[in-house]
Amino acid sequence: MSLIQLYIPSDVARFTVSQLGEMGLVQFRDLNSEVSAFQRSFVNDVRRFDEIERKLRYLHKQIEANGVDVYEFLDEEFVGGSRGPRDLDDMEERINSQESRVLKLTAAYKNLQLKHLELLENKYVLEEVSSLFTEISGRQGAPAGIQGAGRGAGRGQDAAPLLARADTSSRRSIGSLDAARAGDLEADIGMSAMGRDINVGFIAGVISRDRIATLERVLWRSLRGNMFLNYVDIEEPISDPNLEEPVYKSAFIVFAHGESLRARATKITESLGATLYQVDSSAERRQEDLIDTMSRLDDLLHILMNNNVARFNELTSVSEQLNTWFAVVRKEKAIYHTLNLFNYDANRNCLIAEGWCATNDIPAIQSALHLATEDAGSNVPTVLQELRTTKEPPTFIRTNKFTDGFQNIVDAYGVPKAGEVNPGLFTCITFPFLFALMFGDLGHGFLMTLCAALLCVYEKRLAWLAKDESLRMFFTGRYIILLMGIFSMFTGLLYNDIFSRAMGFFASGWAWPTDQGGEGVTVEATKLDHVYPIGIDPAWHHAGNSLLFTNSYKMKMSIVLGVIHMTLGICLQVPNALHFKKRINILHVFIPQIIFLFSIFGYLVFAIILKWSTDWYARDAGGELTHVSPPSLLNMLIYMFLSPGSVSDDEKMFRGQAALQTFLLLLALVCVPWMLLVKPMILRREHQKIISEGYGRISSHVRVSSEGDGIGGAVVVAEQEEMEEDDFDFADIMINQTIHTIEFCLNSISNTASYLRLWALSLAHAQLSEVLWTMTFLPTLKMTGPYQPVAVMCGFAVWFVLTFSILIGMEGLSAFLHALRLHWVEFNNKFYDGTGVKFEPFSFKAVLDEAEDQ
Repeated sequence: MSLIQLYIPSDVARFTVSQLGEMGLVQFRDLNSEVSAFQRSFVNDVRRFDEIERKLRYLHKQIEANGVDVYEFLDEEFVGGSRGPRDLDDMEERINSQESRVLKLTAAYKNLQLKHLELLENKYVLEEVSSLFTEISGRQGAPAGIQGAGRGAGRGQDAAPLLARADTSSRRSIGSLDAARAGDLEADIGMSAMGRDINVGFIAGVISRDRIATLERVLWRSLRGNMFLNYVDIEEPISDPNLEEPVYKSAFIVFAHGESLRARATKITESLGATLYQVDSSAERRQEDLIDTMSRLDDLLHILMNNNVARFNELTSVSEQLNTWFAVVRKEKAIYHTLNLFNYDANRNCLIAEGWCATNDIPAIQSALHLATEDAGSNVPTVLQELRTTKEPPTFIRTNKFTDGFQNIVDAYGVPKAGEVNPGLFTCITFPFLFALMFGDLGHGFLMTLCAALLCVYEKRLAWLAKDESLRMFFTGRYIILLMGIFSMFTGLLYNDIFSRAMGFFASGWAWPTDQGGEGVTVEATKLDHVYPIGIDPAWHHAGNSLLFTNSYKMKMSIVLGVIHMTLGICLQVPNALHFKKRINILHVFIPQIIFLFSIFGYLVFAIILKWSTDWYARDAGGELTHVSPPSLLNMLIYMFLSPGSVSDDEKMFRGQAALQTFLLLLALVCVPWMLLVKPMILRREHQKIISEGYGRISSHVRVSSEGDGIGGAVVVAEQEEMEEDDFDFADIMINQTIHTIEFCLNSISNTASYLRLWALSLAHAQLSEVLWTMTFLPTLKMTGPYQPVAVMCGFAVWFVLTFSILIGMEGLSAFLHALRLHWVEFNNKFYDGTGVKFEPFSFKAVLDEAEDQ
C-alpha cells in the first residue's frame, strides 16, 4: 500500500473524483477532521443534491402509491460518462419541473377527493332525511309543526314537547332516491294545527360507525332524554383522503326542540368527529338538493378520472428516468462529500488530497487523472506523488467471487494488519475439510454439492437472492457450500457412508462364517490376507462392535488433526515475526511454544500412530502373543504427569518409554519460564540501552504547506512526526507476557480437547442418519401386499424431507458453526491479531449498493 498526495486544480476536481470513484482504487483521508461538516467548502453543493434526492424520493413514493411500474432502464452513457455542469443543471430543472407538476396534480386530486367525500356524505344524509320525513308524513296522526333546517333551525319555546312517536328506539334503513321522489314530499311539517304548538328542529350528518353508540349515549345523557336519534349504516366504505384505509360510516339525524338543545347537540356531534350537513325542511328543496348533489357527484367523478389519467401519465414519464436520476444524484453527492475531505488552497486555486491505494494501481490512477483533465477541457494536469510515512496503512486483500466468502469468515473475527499473515488463504482448505470431518457422508455431501453447484452455475439468474436478507448468506457463501459438499463426499468415502449405508466397492478384508450363527448367536469375522483399499472396511457396518471401533478411530483422528492444525497456527508466527522484524518472537515465543506443544501433545500423536501401526495380536512361531494388550493412551498421558519416570509393563509401548516421557515433561516445564521471562527481560535491556545512549526515533512525513510567497508553486515541507508508539512500561509488558504464557499453556490442553468435537459431531451425524433410515424408510421396504409401492413412496418422501431439513439443514449449520469456532479460537489465536483496518476505497459501486440496501 502507498500513501499518495494529489494536487488537483479546482476546475478539474469534480471530474477527477468522478473518475477515481468509477475505478474504486483510492481510500481518501479526511484532511479537515477539525472542521465541522457545516463549515466545509462544498457544503452547499451537498445540500443541493440532498434536496434533489428528496424530490426524487417524493416522486418514487408517488409512483409506488399509484401503482406505476418503475423502469429498470439505466442510461449508462449519462450515469457512467463525464457529466458537465450544464448536464446537471438540465437534469435538476427537469426534476423540479416534473415535481412541481406532480405536486399540483396531487394537491388537486386531494382537494377533489375531499369535495367528493363531502358530496357523497351529503347524498347519504339527504336520502336518510327524505326517507324519514316520507315515513312520518305517511303515518296517521303524524306530529306536525317540525320547523327548521340544517343544524336545527327550529323556532319557538324550548319547553315544547318532543315528537310524539311510539317507537323512538327503532333504526331506519336508507331510503332510495326513487322512493324519495315517489313519496309524499308535498306534506310540509306545519300542515296541521298540532304543528303550531310544537317547535322541533333537527341536525343531520355523518359519523364513523364505531362512534354511533357513543354518540347516542352522550346525547341521551346530555339532553336528558329530550331528543330523538335516527341513523342508518352506510353499506359501502367511504374513502377518506386523510386516512389510509376506507372507513365505514353511518348517516344520522337528531331531533330536539329548542335552540339551546340543538346547539348543545351540535357541539357534541362535532366533538366526536361527525360532519354536519345543511338539510332543508322542505321536501321539494330536499329533492332538488339531492338531484343536484347526484349530478355534481357524476361531474366530480369524471374530473377525478381525468386527474388520475394525467397524474399517471406524468408519473410514467418520471419512472422512465427515475433510476438514472437516482444513480447520478447519489454519485454527485458522494463526489462532493469526498471533495469536503480535501484541503482547499484559495491562493493557488487548487485542492490537496491524500489517500491510500495499492502500489500496483498507481499507473491506473495516473491514467484516470489524465482522462479527467481531458474531460474537464483543462490544460493544467493533476499532480500525483507518493509519500513516505510510518503510518499503518489499511489492509487491502484482493479477492474474487470464490475467495470472498472465505475472507469474510476471517474478517468477521478481525481484519489482518498490513503485512500480517492472512488466515483466509488457509481457510479455503481447512474450513471445508474440518466441516467435512463432522459431516462426512457421500450422499449428504452430494446433495449439498448439487445445491451449491446450481447456485454457482445460475448465479446471474439467481442474483436477486443477494437482495433478500434471509437468503443472502446462502448466495454469497455458495462456493463455501460447494467445497464443503465436495469435501464431505471425500470424507464420506473414507467413512464408507452413503445415507448411513455401507458401500462395497472393493472386496472386504473380513469374512463372516457361513456355517455358524443364528438368532441370538454371536459370531466372529475372520481376517483375510488383504485390507480394504480405501477408507473403513464395509464389514464394520454389520458388526456388533462397530460403534466401539468407529469411536476409537474418529477420536484419535480428531486429536491428530487438531494437533496438526494448531501446529500450523504456531508456525505462522514465523513469517509474521520476519515481516515485522521481531526476531525475538521467533527465538523466545515460537520455539518454546512449539517445544511445549510437541513435548506433550506431539508425543500423544506419536503414541497414537504407533498404536495404529502395531499389530497387538501378532503371534510368534510358538503361537504366543508378541505384545500385551493395547495400552490406554489416556491413562498413559495422565500418569505421565502423576508418576513421571515409571510406566507399568501393561502400558509399555516401546523400550525407553519412561525415560523419554521424563525428558519431554522436563522440557515442557523449562519452556514455561522461557516464555514468561526471557522476552520481557530482553526488551527491558534494549530499552535501557536506547535511553542510556540518548537516541530518539522519529520519521518524516512529507506534506504540502499552503504557506509561501504566493509566486511559485506549492511549497513542500517536511514535518517531523513522533512515531505512534506507547511509552515503554516493563510492568505492563510483564503482565501481558504472563497472561499470554498462562493462556497458551492452558489452551494447549483445552484446545486439543476442543478438537474432539470432530469426533462427537461425526458420531451424532452418523447415528441420526441411521435412525432416520431405520424408522422412516426401511420399514416400508419390508412390507408386503398390494399397498407396498404406495408405502415405499410415502416412506421415501418422509425420509427425504427429514434428511434434507434435519441432516443437511440443521446438522450442516451445526457443523458449520463448530468449524467456525475451531478456526477462530483454536487456530487464529496462535498467530493472528486481527487488529487491522479494512481498505475501503471511494467507489460509486459501493455507494449505489449501500443506497439499494437502505
